[in-house]
Amino acid sequence: MGKETINVGLIGFGTIGAGVVKILQDNAGIIRERLGSELRLTRIADKDIETDRGVTAGKAVAFSTDAGDIINDSDIDIVVELIGGYEPARSFVMAALEKGKRVVTANKALLAVHGAEIFEKAADSGSDIGFEASVGGGIPVIRAIKEGLSANNLGTIDAIINGTANYILTEMTNKGGDFQTVLKRAQELGYAEADPTFDIEGVDSAHKLAILASLAFGTKVVFEDIHTEGISDISKMDIDYATELGYKIKLLAIAKNSDGEIEARVNATMIPKGALLSNVEGVLNAVYVTGDAIGPTMYYGPGAGMMPTASAVVGDIIELSRDIINGISGRVPPLGYKILKDLKMKDIGEVISKYYLRFSIVDSPGVLSKISGILGAHNISISSVLQKGRHEEKAVPLVIITHEAQEKNLRHALTEIDKLDVVMDSTKVIRIEEKLS
Repeated sequence: MGKETINVGLIGFGTIGAGVVKILQDNAGIIRERLGSELRLTRIADKDIETDRGVTAGKAVAFSTDAGDIINDSDIDIVVELIGGYEPARSFVMAALEKGKRVVTANKALLAVHGAEIFEKAADSGSDIGFEASVGGGIPVIRAIKEGLSANNLGTIDAIINGTANYILTEMTNKGGDFQTVLKRAQELGYAEADPTFDIEGVDSAHKLAILASLAFGTKVVFEDIHTEGISDISKMDIDYATELGYKIKLLAIAKNSDGEIEARVNATMIPKGALLSNVEGVLNAVYVTGDAIGPTMYYGPGAGMMPTASAVVGDIIELSRDIINGISGRVPPLGYKILKDLKMKDIGEVISKYYLRFSIVDSPGVLSKISGILGAHNISISSVLQKGRHEEKAVPLVIITHEAQEKNLRHALTEIDKLDVVMDSTKVIRIEEKLS
Protein backbone atom coordinates (compact mmCIF):
# COMPACT_ATOMS: atom_id res chain seq x y z
CA MET A 1 0.00 0.00 0.00
CA GLY A 2 1.10 3.58 -0.61
CA LYS A 3 3.99 5.23 -2.32
CA GLU A 4 7.57 4.04 -2.39
CA THR A 5 8.84 7.65 -2.47
CA ILE A 6 7.46 10.89 -0.98
CA ASN A 7 8.74 13.96 -2.81
CA VAL A 8 9.31 17.17 -0.87
CA GLY A 9 9.77 20.72 -2.09
CA LEU A 10 11.33 23.38 0.17
CA ILE A 11 10.45 27.07 -0.18
CA GLY A 12 12.96 29.08 1.88
CA PHE A 13 16.56 27.94 2.25
CA GLY A 14 17.60 29.99 5.26
CA THR A 15 18.82 28.76 8.64
CA ILE A 16 15.84 26.47 9.33
CA GLY A 17 15.73 25.27 5.74
CA ALA A 18 19.37 24.27 5.96
CA GLY A 19 18.55 22.36 9.14
CA VAL A 20 15.77 20.50 7.37
CA VAL A 21 18.15 19.49 4.58
CA LYS A 22 20.70 18.28 7.12
CA ILE A 23 18.17 16.15 9.03
CA LEU A 24 16.74 14.64 5.84
CA GLN A 25 20.28 13.65 4.85
CA ASP A 26 21.72 12.56 8.19
CA ASN A 27 18.65 10.64 9.34
CA ALA A 28 17.50 9.27 5.98
CA GLY A 29 17.94 5.69 7.18
CA ILE A 30 15.90 5.92 10.35
CA ILE A 31 13.24 7.98 8.58
CA ARG A 32 12.87 5.22 5.99
CA GLU A 33 12.63 2.64 8.75
CA ARG A 34 9.85 4.62 10.40
CA LEU A 35 7.96 5.33 7.19
CA GLY A 36 8.63 2.26 5.13
CA SER A 37 9.13 4.65 2.22
CA GLU A 38 11.79 7.11 1.12
CA LEU A 39 11.54 10.83 1.82
CA ARG A 40 13.19 12.60 -1.08
CA LEU A 41 13.91 16.33 -1.25
CA THR A 42 13.61 17.14 -4.96
CA ARG A 43 13.37 20.94 -5.21
CA ILE A 44 14.48 24.03 -3.25
CA ALA A 45 13.31 27.57 -4.03
CA ASP A 46 14.82 30.72 -2.56
CA LYS A 47 15.54 34.28 -3.70
CA ASP A 48 19.22 33.53 -3.05
CA ILE A 49 20.46 30.18 -4.33
CA GLU A 50 24.14 31.12 -4.44
CA THR A 51 25.11 31.60 -0.78
CA ASP A 52 26.74 28.63 0.95
CA ARG A 53 24.43 27.37 3.72
CA GLY A 54 26.94 24.91 5.12
CA VAL A 55 25.02 21.89 3.82
CA THR A 56 25.03 20.19 0.44
CA ALA A 57 21.58 19.38 -0.88
CA GLY A 58 22.84 16.86 -3.39
CA LYS A 59 22.93 16.69 -7.17
CA ALA A 60 19.39 15.32 -7.42
CA VAL A 61 17.91 18.51 -5.91
CA ALA A 62 16.83 21.19 -8.39
CA PHE A 63 17.29 24.82 -7.28
CA SER A 64 15.12 27.71 -8.41
CA THR A 65 14.35 31.32 -7.48
CA ASP A 66 10.67 30.74 -8.33
CA ALA A 67 8.44 29.08 -5.71
CA GLY A 68 5.98 28.33 -8.50
CA ASP A 69 8.36 25.68 -9.77
CA ILE A 70 7.64 23.73 -6.58
CA ILE A 71 3.93 24.50 -6.28
CA ASN A 72 3.25 23.52 -9.90
CA ASP A 73 5.40 20.38 -9.91
CA SER A 74 2.91 17.51 -10.04
CA ASP A 75 5.49 15.08 -8.62
CA ILE A 76 5.90 16.98 -5.34
CA ASP A 77 3.71 15.66 -2.52
CA ILE A 78 4.66 17.98 0.36
CA VAL A 79 5.51 21.69 0.19
CA VAL A 80 7.49 23.15 3.10
CA GLU A 81 7.15 26.92 3.60
CA LEU A 82 9.98 28.49 5.61
CA ILE A 83 10.18 32.06 4.34
CA GLY A 84 8.20 33.65 7.19
CA GLY A 85 6.03 36.76 7.17
CA TYR A 86 2.57 37.25 5.70
CA GLU A 87 3.20 37.63 1.98
CA PRO A 88 4.18 35.97 -0.24
CA ALA A 89 4.04 33.10 2.28
CA ARG A 90 0.24 33.18 2.44
CA SER A 91 -0.08 33.06 -1.35
CA PHE A 92 2.38 30.18 -1.61
CA VAL A 93 0.62 28.14 1.08
CA MET A 94 -2.85 28.76 -0.36
CA ALA A 95 -1.69 27.90 -3.88
CA ALA A 96 -0.04 24.67 -2.71
CA LEU A 97 -3.18 23.61 -0.85
CA GLU A 98 -5.31 24.49 -3.88
CA LYS A 99 -3.15 22.06 -5.86
CA GLY A 100 -3.94 19.36 -3.28
CA LYS A 101 -0.43 19.26 -1.85
CA ARG A 102 0.25 18.74 1.84
CA VAL A 103 1.91 21.75 3.47
CA VAL A 104 4.31 22.14 6.38
CA THR A 105 5.03 25.59 7.80
CA ALA A 106 6.89 27.11 10.75
CA ASN A 107 5.22 30.49 10.18
CA LYS A 108 3.51 31.55 13.42
CA ALA A 109 2.76 35.09 12.23
CA LEU A 110 1.01 33.76 9.13
CA LEU A 111 -1.16 31.31 11.10
CA ALA A 112 -1.95 33.84 13.86
CA VAL A 113 -3.39 36.25 11.29
CA HIS A 114 -4.53 34.05 8.38
CA GLY A 115 -4.88 30.66 10.05
CA ALA A 116 -8.67 30.42 9.66
CA GLU A 117 -8.66 30.71 5.86
CA ILE A 118 -5.60 28.48 5.52
CA PHE A 119 -7.14 25.71 7.63
CA GLU A 120 -10.42 26.03 5.71
CA LYS A 121 -8.57 25.77 2.40
CA ALA A 122 -6.75 22.64 3.63
CA ALA A 123 -10.08 21.00 4.49
CA ASP A 124 -11.84 22.07 1.27
CA SER A 125 -8.98 20.86 -0.93
CA GLY A 126 -8.78 17.47 0.75
CA SER A 127 -5.23 18.25 1.78
CA ASP A 128 -3.57 18.84 5.16
CA ILE A 129 -1.18 21.17 6.97
CA GLY A 130 1.42 20.64 9.69
CA PHE A 131 2.66 23.53 11.83
CA GLU A 132 4.37 22.03 14.88
CA ALA A 133 7.42 24.29 14.42
CA SER A 134 5.31 27.45 14.63
CA VAL A 135 5.22 27.35 18.45
CA GLY A 136 8.02 26.36 20.79
CA GLY A 137 10.64 25.36 18.22
CA GLY A 138 11.40 21.69 18.75
CA ILE A 139 8.93 21.19 21.64
CA PRO A 140 6.07 18.93 20.43
CA VAL A 141 3.40 20.92 22.23
CA ILE A 142 0.97 21.32 19.31
CA ARG A 143 0.76 17.57 18.78
CA ALA A 144 0.37 17.09 22.54
CA ILE A 145 -2.60 19.46 22.70
CA LYS A 146 -4.25 18.18 19.51
CA GLU A 147 -3.92 14.49 20.29
CA GLY A 148 -2.27 13.61 23.60
CA LEU A 149 -4.63 15.80 25.64
CA SER A 150 -7.70 15.39 23.45
CA ALA A 151 -9.63 13.62 26.24
CA ASN A 152 -9.38 16.74 28.40
CA ASN A 153 -11.36 19.91 28.78
CA LEU A 154 -8.38 22.26 28.86
CA GLY A 155 -8.55 25.16 31.27
CA THR A 156 -5.36 27.21 31.15
CA ILE A 157 -2.16 27.79 29.21
CA ASP A 158 0.78 29.66 30.73
CA ALA A 159 3.74 29.80 28.39
CA ILE A 160 7.24 31.18 28.08
CA ILE A 161 7.49 31.17 24.29
CA ASN A 162 10.00 33.85 23.41
CA GLY A 163 13.64 32.98 24.07
CA THR A 164 14.93 36.53 23.62
CA ALA A 165 12.68 37.99 26.30
CA ASN A 166 13.33 35.06 28.63
CA TYR A 167 17.10 35.42 28.20
CA ILE A 168 16.95 39.14 29.02
CA LEU A 169 14.85 38.64 32.16
CA THR A 170 17.02 35.71 33.27
CA GLU A 171 20.20 37.77 32.91
CA MET A 172 18.68 40.75 34.72
CA THR A 173 17.64 38.44 37.57
CA ASN A 174 20.81 36.37 37.88
CA LYS A 175 23.55 38.82 36.92
CA GLY A 176 22.06 42.27 37.34
CA GLY A 177 22.21 45.05 34.80
CA ASP A 178 19.50 47.21 33.31
CA PHE A 179 17.29 46.26 30.39
CA GLN A 180 19.21 48.10 27.66
CA THR A 181 22.58 46.71 28.77
CA VAL A 182 21.31 43.13 28.77
CA LEU A 183 19.50 43.60 25.46
CA LYS A 184 22.76 44.77 23.86
CA ARG A 185 24.52 41.69 25.24
CA ALA A 186 21.76 39.47 23.82
CA GLN A 187 22.23 41.06 20.40
CA GLU A 188 25.98 40.53 20.53
CA LEU A 189 25.43 36.84 21.35
CA GLY A 190 22.88 36.40 18.57
CA TYR A 191 19.95 35.84 20.94
CA ALA A 192 18.23 39.06 19.86
CA GLU A 193 17.65 40.53 16.42
CA ALA A 194 19.03 43.90 15.36
CA ASP A 195 15.40 45.07 15.60
CA PRO A 196 14.09 43.14 18.63
CA THR A 197 10.67 44.83 18.76
CA PHE A 198 8.54 41.73 18.09
CA ASP A 199 10.38 39.81 20.82
CA ILE A 200 10.63 42.37 23.61
CA GLU A 201 7.19 43.92 23.06
CA GLY A 202 5.38 40.57 23.20
CA VAL A 203 4.25 40.42 19.54
CA ASP A 204 6.03 37.13 18.80
CA SER A 205 4.54 35.56 21.93
CA ALA A 206 1.07 36.82 20.97
CA HIS A 207 1.36 35.23 17.52
CA LYS A 208 2.15 31.90 19.15
CA LEU A 209 -0.53 32.28 21.83
CA ALA A 210 -3.19 32.80 19.14
CA ILE A 211 -2.30 29.35 17.81
CA LEU A 212 -2.11 27.66 21.22
CA ALA A 213 -5.38 29.14 22.48
CA SER A 214 -7.22 28.17 19.29
CA LEU A 215 -5.94 24.60 19.67
CA ALA A 216 -6.72 24.37 23.37
CA PHE A 217 -10.23 25.80 23.32
CA GLY A 218 -11.51 24.95 19.85
CA THR A 219 -12.28 28.51 18.86
CA LYS A 220 -10.79 31.10 16.53
CA VAL A 221 -8.40 33.28 18.51
CA VAL A 222 -6.78 35.91 16.35
CA PHE A 223 -3.67 37.90 17.10
CA GLU A 224 -5.44 41.27 17.10
CA ASP A 225 -7.70 40.20 19.99
CA ILE A 226 -4.82 39.38 22.35
CA HIS A 227 -3.89 42.05 24.88
CA THR A 228 -0.14 42.42 24.41
CA GLU A 229 2.50 44.06 26.58
CA GLY A 230 6.28 43.67 26.55
CA ILE A 231 9.20 43.85 28.94
CA SER A 232 11.08 46.97 27.81
CA ASP A 233 9.89 48.93 30.85
CA ILE A 234 10.92 46.30 33.42
CA SER A 235 13.59 47.87 35.60
CA LYS A 236 16.29 46.40 37.78
CA MET A 237 14.34 47.79 40.73
CA ASP A 238 11.32 45.66 39.77
CA ILE A 239 13.54 42.59 39.41
CA ASP A 240 15.05 43.21 42.86
CA TYR A 241 11.67 43.73 44.52
CA ALA A 242 10.32 40.58 42.87
CA THR A 243 13.26 38.62 44.29
CA GLU A 244 12.71 40.05 47.77
CA LEU A 245 9.00 39.20 47.62
CA GLY A 246 9.64 35.60 46.50
CA TYR A 247 8.85 35.98 42.80
CA LYS A 248 10.53 35.95 39.42
CA ILE A 249 9.42 38.07 36.48
CA LYS A 250 8.71 36.26 33.21
CA LEU A 251 7.09 37.30 29.95
CA LEU A 252 4.09 34.98 30.00
CA ALA A 253 1.59 34.18 27.28
CA ILE A 254 -1.59 33.35 29.18
CA ALA A 255 -4.87 31.86 27.95
CA LYS A 256 -7.80 30.80 30.11
CA ASN A 257 -11.25 29.42 29.41
CA SER A 258 -13.56 30.85 32.05
CA ASP A 259 -17.17 29.75 31.67
CA GLY A 260 -17.03 29.97 27.89
CA GLU A 261 -15.13 33.26 27.76
CA ILE A 262 -11.53 33.27 26.56
CA GLU A 263 -8.94 35.38 28.32
CA ALA A 264 -5.80 35.76 26.20
CA ARG A 265 -2.94 38.10 27.03
CA VAL A 266 0.83 38.50 26.92
CA ASN A 267 2.48 40.47 29.71
CA ALA A 268 5.35 40.55 32.17
CA THR A 269 4.21 38.45 35.11
CA MET A 270 5.45 37.76 38.61
CA ILE A 271 5.35 34.04 39.40
CA PRO A 272 6.39 32.28 42.63
CA LYS A 273 10.00 31.08 42.78
CA GLY A 274 8.78 27.55 43.48
CA ALA A 275 6.73 27.33 40.28
CA LEU A 276 8.08 25.11 37.49
CA LEU A 277 7.97 27.98 35.00
CA SER A 278 10.13 30.15 37.25
CA ASN A 279 13.06 27.79 36.61
CA VAL A 280 12.84 28.04 32.81
CA GLU A 281 15.89 30.16 32.10
CA GLY A 282 17.89 31.59 29.24
CA VAL A 283 16.56 31.05 25.74
CA LEU A 284 14.56 27.94 26.67
CA ASN A 285 10.77 27.79 26.26
CA ALA A 286 8.05 26.04 28.24
CA VAL A 287 4.30 25.61 27.92
CA TYR A 288 2.29 24.78 31.06
CA VAL A 289 -1.13 23.30 30.24
CA THR A 290 -3.85 22.17 32.63
CA GLY A 291 -6.66 19.74 31.83
CA ASP A 292 -9.58 18.55 33.91
CA ALA A 293 -8.58 14.89 33.71
CA ILE A 294 -4.79 15.04 33.66
CA GLY A 295 -4.16 18.14 35.79
CA PRO A 296 -1.03 20.23 35.13
CA THR A 297 1.47 19.26 32.43
CA MET A 298 4.55 21.09 31.14
CA TYR A 299 6.39 20.88 27.81
CA TYR A 300 9.93 22.23 27.93
CA GLY A 301 12.91 22.60 25.65
CA PRO A 302 14.65 24.72 23.02
CA GLY A 303 12.12 27.10 21.52
CA ALA A 304 14.16 28.22 18.53
CA GLY A 305 17.34 27.52 16.63
CA MET A 306 18.31 25.73 13.46
CA MET A 307 18.16 22.08 14.48
CA PRO A 308 15.35 22.11 17.11
CA THR A 309 12.99 23.92 14.74
CA ALA A 310 14.05 21.76 11.80
CA SER A 311 13.33 18.70 13.96
CA ALA A 312 9.70 19.83 14.32
CA VAL A 313 9.44 20.57 10.58
CA VAL A 314 10.71 17.13 9.60
CA GLY A 315 8.44 15.55 12.20
CA ASP A 316 5.48 17.13 10.41
CA ILE A 317 6.81 15.95 7.03
CA ILE A 318 6.96 12.39 8.38
CA GLU A 319 3.44 12.61 9.84
CA LEU A 320 1.96 13.86 6.56
CA SER A 321 3.95 11.24 4.64
CA ARG A 322 2.31 8.50 6.69
CA ASP A 323 -1.10 9.81 5.67
CA ILE A 324 -0.05 9.93 2.01
CA ILE A 325 1.21 6.34 2.20
CA ASN A 326 -2.10 5.26 3.73
CA GLY A 327 -4.17 7.28 1.28
CA ILE A 328 -5.86 9.49 3.88
CA SER A 329 -6.04 13.18 4.72
CA GLY A 330 -7.53 15.25 7.50
CA ARG A 331 -7.21 12.44 10.04
CA VAL A 332 -6.86 15.12 12.72
CA PRO A 333 -8.36 18.56 11.96
CA PRO A 334 -5.76 21.36 11.99
CA LEU A 335 -7.03 22.71 15.32
CA GLY A 336 -8.00 19.28 16.66
CA TYR A 337 -11.75 20.04 16.52
CA LYS A 338 -14.27 19.00 13.87
CA ILE A 339 -16.70 21.58 15.26
CA LEU A 340 -15.26 24.96 16.25
CA LYS A 341 -17.00 27.09 18.85
CA ASP A 342 -17.51 30.85 18.63
CA LEU A 343 -16.39 31.90 22.10
CA LYS A 344 -16.29 35.47 23.34
CA MET A 345 -12.95 37.11 24.07
CA LYS A 346 -12.74 38.69 27.51
CA ASP A 347 -11.83 42.37 27.58
CA ILE A 348 -8.66 43.14 29.55
CA GLY A 349 -10.71 45.33 31.88
CA GLU A 350 -12.64 42.26 33.03
CA VAL A 351 -9.51 40.28 33.95
CA ILE A 352 -9.11 39.32 37.61
CA SER A 353 -5.55 39.27 38.96
CA LYS A 354 -3.28 40.04 41.85
CA TYR A 355 -1.03 43.02 41.22
CA TYR A 356 2.39 44.37 42.09
CA LEU A 357 2.22 48.18 42.25
CA ARG A 358 5.32 50.33 42.55
CA PHE A 359 4.67 53.97 43.33
CA SER A 360 7.23 56.77 43.27
CA ILE A 361 6.19 58.97 46.19
CA VAL A 362 7.25 61.88 48.35
CA ASP A 363 8.61 60.43 51.59
CA SER A 364 6.22 62.11 53.99
CA PRO A 365 3.56 61.07 56.53
CA GLY A 366 0.10 60.15 55.31
CA VAL A 367 1.02 59.13 51.76
CA LEU A 368 0.26 55.45 52.29
CA SER A 369 -3.14 56.22 53.78
CA LYS A 370 -4.05 58.39 50.78
CA ILE A 371 -3.10 55.65 48.33
CA SER A 372 -4.72 52.84 50.29
CA GLY A 373 -7.87 54.92 50.67
CA ILE A 374 -8.24 55.33 46.92
CA LEU A 375 -7.51 51.63 46.32
CA GLY A 376 -10.12 50.68 48.91
CA ALA A 377 -12.70 52.98 47.33
CA HIS A 378 -12.29 50.98 44.13
CA ASN A 379 -12.67 47.57 45.84
CA ILE A 380 -8.95 46.80 45.83
CA SER A 381 -7.60 45.34 49.05
CA ILE A 382 -3.93 45.29 50.05
CA SER A 383 -2.08 42.06 50.76
CA SER A 384 1.32 43.50 51.71
CA VAL A 385 3.34 46.72 51.69
CA LEU A 386 7.07 47.25 51.25
CA GLN A 387 8.53 50.71 51.81
CA LYS A 388 12.13 51.77 52.26
CA GLY A 389 12.56 55.43 53.05
CA ARG A 390 15.48 57.31 51.48
CA HIS A 391 15.26 60.76 52.98
CA GLU A 392 18.07 62.16 50.87
CA GLU A 393 16.03 61.57 47.71
CA LYS A 394 13.02 63.55 46.51
CA ALA A 395 11.06 60.40 45.60
CA VAL A 396 11.12 56.95 47.15
CA PRO A 397 9.54 53.67 46.04
CA LEU A 398 6.44 52.26 47.72
CA VAL A 399 5.49 48.70 46.74
CA ILE A 400 2.03 47.28 47.32
CA ILE A 401 0.86 43.76 46.56
CA THR A 402 -2.90 43.57 46.15
CA HIS A 403 -5.36 40.75 46.62
CA GLU A 404 -7.23 39.72 43.50
CA ALA A 405 -8.96 42.66 41.85
CA GLN A 406 -10.64 43.52 38.58
CA GLU A 407 -8.37 45.25 36.09
CA LYS A 408 -10.77 48.08 35.27
CA ASN A 409 -11.13 48.92 38.95
CA LEU A 410 -7.36 49.05 39.31
CA ARG A 411 -6.99 51.33 36.29
CA HIS A 412 -9.63 53.74 37.62
CA ALA A 413 -7.85 53.81 40.98
CA LEU A 414 -4.43 54.44 39.45
CA THR A 415 -5.80 57.30 37.35
CA GLU A 416 -6.70 59.03 40.61
CA ILE A 417 -3.54 58.04 42.46
CA ASP A 418 -1.17 59.20 39.74
CA LYS A 419 -2.73 62.69 39.93
CA LEU A 420 -1.84 63.08 43.62
CA ASP A 421 0.78 65.74 44.29
CA VAL A 422 2.69 63.25 46.46
CA VAL A 423 3.07 60.78 43.55
CA MET A 424 6.04 61.70 41.37
CA ASP A 425 5.71 59.30 38.44
CA SER A 426 3.30 56.87 36.76
CA THR A 427 2.69 53.74 38.80
CA LYS A 428 4.42 50.57 37.63
CA VAL A 429 1.99 47.63 37.39
CA ILE A 430 2.92 43.94 37.03
CA ARG A 431 0.32 41.19 37.21
CA ILE A 432 0.90 38.21 39.51
CA GLU A 433 0.01 34.58 38.75
CA GLU A 434 0.09 32.39 41.84
CA LYS A 435 -1.49 29.13 40.65
CA LEU A 436 1.44 27.69 38.72
CA SER A 437 3.08 25.40 41.28
